[in-house]
Amino acid sequence: MSSPPRRRADAERSRTAVLDAAVQLLGERPDAGMAAVATAAGVTRQTVYAHFSSRDDLLTAVVDRVTERVAEAMDAAGADEGPAPDALLRLLDAAWRAAETYPALVSLGARPAPPDEDRARHRPIADRIAHVLERGRDGGAFDPEPALSWQVAAVIALSHATAEEIRAGRMPADDATAALHSGLLRLLAPDAPGEA
Repeated sequence: MSSPPRRRADAERSRTAVLDAAVQLLGERPDAGMAAVATAAGVTRQTVYAHFSSRDDLLTAVVDRVTERVAEAMDAAGADEGPAPDALLRLLDAAWRAAETYPALVSLGARPAPPDEDRARHRPIADRIAHVLERGRDGGAFDPEPALSWQVAAVIALSHATAEEIRAGRMPADDATAALHSGLLRLLAPDAPGEA
C-alpha cells in the first residue's frame, strides 16, 4: 500500500527544504555536517537522515540540484539563437553566473568521483554544450574533424581550469573569462584552407 498523497507531498517538501538549506549552507561552509544542515533547514537530524542516508548522499544531491539550476540558466541563454560561437560563449557565461550563485557547485562539484559518476554528473551540462557544438560543426563555424565528445570534454576541462585560476587568485575573473573565450574559439575553429 502506498503512502497517502498528503504524506508524500509533506515528505517531498521536507526533502526540498533540507536540500535548499544544504545548498546554501554548504556553499558558505563546505565542511558543515548533517546537524548543521538540519538546523539550517529547521528540521531534526533524523529528518535529514530519513531523506539522505549519509553526508555523501546529501552532497551528491546538492551537486545534482545545483547542476539542474546551472542547466536551467544555460537553457535561458538561447543556444539556438545567432552564430554558434556566440551561443557557446553565452551558454558558458550563463553557466558561470549560475555557478557563482551556488558556490557549492564549485567546491562540491570538484570532489573526486569515479569516471562514470563524473560523466553522469556533467551530462546535463555536456548535452547542452554538445548541442551548440553540433550546430557549429554543421554550419562550418567549428571543426567537424575531432570527435564531438572530445570537443565537449575540452570545453568542460578549460572551463574548470578557468574557474580554478580565478578561485586560486592567479587571474582576475574578467581576464580569465576573456582567455577562455579566445582560447576556446581558437581550439574549435576549423582549419584554414591549406592547413594540415
